[in-house]
Amino acid sequence: MDLGLDGKVFILTGASRGLGFATAEALVADGAKVVISSRSVEGIGQAVAKLGGVESAEGVVADLTEPGTPQALVELAQARWGRVDGALVSVGGPAQATAAAVTDDQWRSAFETVFLGSVRAVRTFAAAMPAGGAIGLVLSTSAKAPLEKLGLSNGLRPGLAMVAKEMADEFGPRGIRVLSLLPGRILTDRNRELFAATGDAAAAEARATETVPLRRLGEPAEFGRVAAFVLSPAAGYLTGIAIPVDGGSLRAL
Repeated sequence: MDLGLDGKVFILTGASRGLGFATAEALVADGAKVVISSRSVEGIGQAVAKLGGVESAEGVVADLTEPGTPQALVELAQARWGRVDGALVSVGGPAQATAAAVTDDQWRSAFETVFLGSVRAVRTFAAAMPAGGAIGLVLSTSAKAPLEKLGLSNGLRPGLAMVAKEMADEFGPRGIRVLSLLPGRILTDRNRELFAATGDAAAAEARATETVPLRRLGEPAEFGRVAAFVLSPAAGYLTGIAIPVDGGSLRAL
């Protein structure tokens, strides 16, 4: 199936590794151009090289907590390829702790990074897109069900999913789609860190696997292909929804 991505231009934040990078790979494989950002100088250079170099990708070291970052990414995409057709907004997972144990300062920091940075990015990217544009927010299954010892994520992700729903209503008349993607247990560096934090990574991974009906953890590429489809013209009638990519682990409809 032709996804209609040839020549399209996408911005992806937090995309030097993990789910953002996997999505960039899927987009580029179907002919798209990408601008990727990350806070890692080394990581962004390696990611651009893996994506085929400057013919396919531009990389920039940037932090979504900085108010000017989204507009800078838009201007880079427009200067390099003359347009912005879509975006994937992804930020690093917040620190591990229960909601009651998190300090005020941790809540404020996570709000700036996870919540406000994402909302600002969606607003800015949407303003630069023509009809047919699409924006995906990489959230978590915590948007629908709490995850153990991830109080910050449990508190902030559901709000972002509702913001995405509301923005889908607002931008829909302009032909701009907004939706959320809810990754579950996918074998990213982030999940490896969570497993390691238990003190017995192998046992933690085995327990997580048992909670997934498919009885395996997902691969980043499996998420990336779903995200690329959702952002593509082939998914042009999808908006305002939250799509789990979790092997069936969410028990809610």
